[in-house]
Parts: sequence; C-alpha cells; structure tokens
Amino acid sequence: MLFVPTSILLLAFLVAESPATQTPAREPHGLTAVAGIHVGHHTLEARPTGCTVVVAPNGAVAGVDVRGGAPGTRETALLDPVNLVQTVDAIVLSGGSAFGLDAATGAVRWLEEHGHGYDTGVARVPIVPAAILFDLAVGDPTIRPRAQCGYKAAAAASSSPVEEGNLGAGAGATVGKLAGPGRAMKSGLGSEDLRFDDGLVVAALAAVNAVGTVIDPADGSPVAGVRSEDGSRVLRPSELLFQQLGDPLRDLSPVESTTLVVVATNARLTKSQATKIAQMAHNGLARAIVPIHTPFDGDTIFVLGTGEWTDPESGAVDVLRLGWLASEATVQAVLRAVRSARGLPDLPSASDLQSSQAIP
Repeated sequence: MLFVPTSILLLAFLVAESPATQTPAREPHGLTAVAGIHVGHHTLEARPTGCTVVVAPNGAVAGVDVRGGAPGTRETALLDPVNLVQTVDAIVLSGGSAFGLDAATGAVRWLEEHGHGYDTGVARVPIVPAAILFDLAVGDPTIRPRAQCGYKAAAAASSSPVEEGNLGAGAGATVGKLAGPGRAMKSGLGSEDLRFDDGLVVAALAAVNAVGTVIDPADGSPVAGVRSEDGSRVLRPSELLFQQLGDPLRDLSPVESTTLVVVATNARLTKSQATKIAQMAHNGLARAIVPIHTPFDGDTIFVLGTGEWTDPESGAVDVLRLGWLASEATVQAVLRAVRSARGLPDLPSASDLQSSQAIP
C-alpha cells in the first residue's frame, strides 16, 4: 500500500509517482501526527542546550534498544518485556551529558501534578525513561539542563506540529567529529511522519549529535559531517577514512556524541513488539549516519505504541512492516534534523554550506 510522507523527500524503495498522480504536499507534522502523542521543548538561553519531552497523556506501550558504546539513560531496564510496568507516561531526551538526566525529574514532577503515572495504590508514579547526548563542548559546559528544563518542556508539550532545528535536545547537537571539533558541523532536531490509507501512522523524532557524517541514502551524498580542511564541503566517509586521516586507529579524534530517537505509532503493540521495532529502527540510523554505534556514541531508540490501530482486515499488527517503516521514518527525521539546523560561529550548518556553494 502506498504511503504519503509529509516531507518532499521520496523514499528510496518506492517508485516516484507521476505528477498527475502525486498527492499534494502537506504541512509537516512529525511525531505528533500520532494521536495521543504530545511534544514539548525547552531551550536554555545561556548556551545552546536543552531538552525535549514526549508525553503520552493516556500512556503508551514502550520498547527501547541501545546500540551506542557510551549511553546515558534512565529507567530503560523497566522497558524489558519481562518486567512489570506495561506503559510509560513520557520520554525525555536531553543535552548536558549525564547531568541532563536530571531533566527527567522535572518531567516526573509535572506529570504527577497533572495526575499521570502508574497507580501503586498509595500514589501515582510517573514512568519516564530518559536518554542524554553529549553537547558540553558547545559553549559553557557548566550550563546544563536541570529538572526545571524537563518541567518546562513537559508543560509545553502539545499536539501541534513538531518544531525542528536548534531547540530542545537538539540545541547543542553537532555532527562530523571524527577529525575533531574544528571540522564538525551544526545539527539539530528533526521529525517526520508516514501516514497510510488504512489509518496506520508511524513517525520519528531525532536529536542528531553523531560522531559520524549524515548521508542521504537516496543517492549516497553527504549532507552534514566532517568538513574538508578548507571547510568548504562535507567529506564522504570513504574520503575521511582512507585519504584524509591515514591510519584511523591513530588519527581519529572524536568527542562524545550520541543520536537519540523516539519512534511513535498508533498501532497496538506489546512490549516485545515495541522492542523488536526499536531494534529494526536502528537500521535507519545505519543508513543515514556513517559510522554509527561507535564507542563514542550512546545511540538509543525508543518506540511508543498508543494502541489505537490494528489492521482492518486481519486485526493483527505486522511487526515486519512496522519495523521497516520505523527505519524509514528514522532516516527522514535524521535528514530533517541536519537540514533544519542553523549554524553557529565555527559550526556551519548544511544550509550554510549550500548557500556558500550557490552560483550568484
């Protein structure tokens, strides 16, 4: 069945429609295209950093898969399918390295104040897994998201189209740090949704802070990453590995990074199914970021299922279809994250490089 992404990017595995049969472009919506999912951001003014909170007001079944070698997470163990709690109330993504995990405390406080959480009989305990990325090298490292950041982001969460770029967890995000921070580029936060005739919606939100280079899998072109020595273009990963740095075991000099993703769907999932979809969604990161899952990245993907949709004919959920779509939504969210970013001093964005190469 043909599905219609909200971005103008065409999926690599589908044949493009003719102009006469194309569906008109729609306003981007992102993760909040999934009914029952709200997104809020808070960005600190003192330096580029912040947090993003994904709230499920009615709860959502969740799974997680952590692949990077330097993760920073909170309450991911409870998402194991064998464990008791079946739904979560929110997911927190934050900058600030391990300090940023404090943002989840603020989100928990807001959720408790508004009556959300697991009913223990004596109190409702909000279930809020969280993950962080390392952005301390951008600006003053003593300024980090704290509990108040998570509280304000949760309070700001809504079903409005997701804002993208230099905000929330993507405020201090950068990519292309394999040759050191001097040749890196600014990244940010992006979101994309895929919607189908049968009512299924699969969407992703990504805060892209990778060691590696973001490439467009449609044509293999580098979009944002390690720049050439003169700063004028983005190197292809093969150029970097074999021509620029010689022996990578000696010359690679990345700093800590991490890409964080939340995938949401209106499908009715079990925790086991959500976990498998999270595993498959990492294929999207592998297609769009090279290298990925390095010792310096804490790449983490959460999956949320709101439970409103099953196949109209079978009444079942096709995990293969959902996992593949989660991978594709992840690719598009990653591309939107780097393309929507705005450059900072000494950290140009993808749009900055495109502008400098434009013919007058």
